[in-house]
Amino acid sequence: MNQNNTMTVSSLNIKIKSLLETTFMHILVEGEVSSVTYHNSGHVYFSIKDKDSSIKCVMFRSNAHRMKFRLERGQHVVVNGSISVYTPRGEYQLLTLSIEPFGRGALELAYEQLKEKLQAKGYFDANRKKAQPKYIKKIALVTASKSAGLQDMLKIIDKRWRLLDVVIVDTLVQGDKSAFQIAKALAYADTLGCDAIVVGRGGGSREDLWAFNEEVVADALFNLNTFVVSAVGHEVDVLISDFVADLRAPTPSASIEMILPDKNELLYTLSEMQERYDRAIKQILYNKETALTSLSQELKRNSVSQKISEINNQFLQLEDELKRAIKYKLTEYESKFINLPKQLKDNFEYALHVKRENLKSLEQKMRLYDPKLKQKEGWGEVLLDGKRVDLSSININDTFVISDTKTKLEVACIKKEKIQ
Repeated sequence: MNQNNTMTVSSLNIKIKSLLETTFMHILVEGEVSSVTYHNSGHVYFSIKDKDSSIKCVMFRSNAHRMKFRLERGQHVVVNGSISVYTPRGEYQLLTLSIEPFGRGALELAYEQLKEKLQAKGYFDANRKKAQPKYIKKIALVTASKSAGLQDMLKIIDKRWRLLDVVIVDTLVQGDKSAFQIAKALAYADTLGCDAIVVGRGGGSREDLWAFNEEVVADALFNLNTFVVSAVGHEVDVLISDFVADLRAPTPSASIEMILPDKNELLYTLSEMQERYDRAIKQILYNKETALTSLSQELKRNSVSQKISEINNQFLQLEDELKRAIKYKLTEYESKFINLPKQLKDNFEYALHVKRENLKSLEQKMRLYDPKLKQKEGWGEVLLDGKRVDLSSININDTFVISDTKTKLEVACIKKEKIQ
């Protein structure tokens, strides 16, 4: 064996390193993620495989923080990188610059992953969403101060409802650091005592709007105490912030229309209400006036002066009736007085005739009942103690008087006998 051709392990590994790293630069490798480890340093260590073999891969922190989705076992991915050899152990691995899901975009996968994660945490639950304030007096607009979306919102506010205190919280809405600035701006807006917060921006590509799909923004929205509206992009753009916010608006300008009243509609409503109130008040006044008139008439009917007037009228009526009655009686008596002398004469003569007849009757009765005329011969009147009695009432030894029209005898009963 020619030992002049012998090389050390280190020199071999260096030659291999030089050969591999210069040969396999910026290559795309397709495979299935078989293992993955997120290190505390920010580096990501993983392996990809196919049915026959596998290869170790590493993505350093500088590239890993730009990944939009989280690498997980079983994912079918396309890795973009270069072969790197670690000469101390003679190992090689794929130094990864970027990773894309096979057959789909990284942003799409990242979106679905975060959506599932936040939904499991309850960020989208309807029962935790705050109710929209009925009256909004102060509002915070979290967006870029020079954005078209802000100008659209201000125009709608000026058109619909100027009676509003507007606070503009300026923030980046696009770029690598925009998500953290949006989260910070939301937390600040939550301390301003506003009735509502609108966060968003105008339209753009999916990459332009991606800050609103970041978990840090979702956490900030979830922890707000103020009612918040997500107004990002156009109607077709549906982002994570739309699910977490209390209300989703299809566009920034639409968000203002959704939460602020229209002054014209309100004025029309107020006009209708005023007309209804005018009619109601007029009806009430009419009813009260009618009731007052009725009460006034009733009071007039029941007043002392009215009662006196009614009594006076009654007296006058009675006076008239009495006069008519007296006049009628006088007329009646006057007709009677014409024949009164003759009637008096006739009545007097009739009464005198009756009296004469009565006198004759009395005279006849006197003659009929006169004791002197009644007395028969041999009969006398028996008196006991001055009273006329029958002989049957006389007892033996009684002293009594017997008299007739000519003689009076005082006798005593010696013997008494009843005649059959």
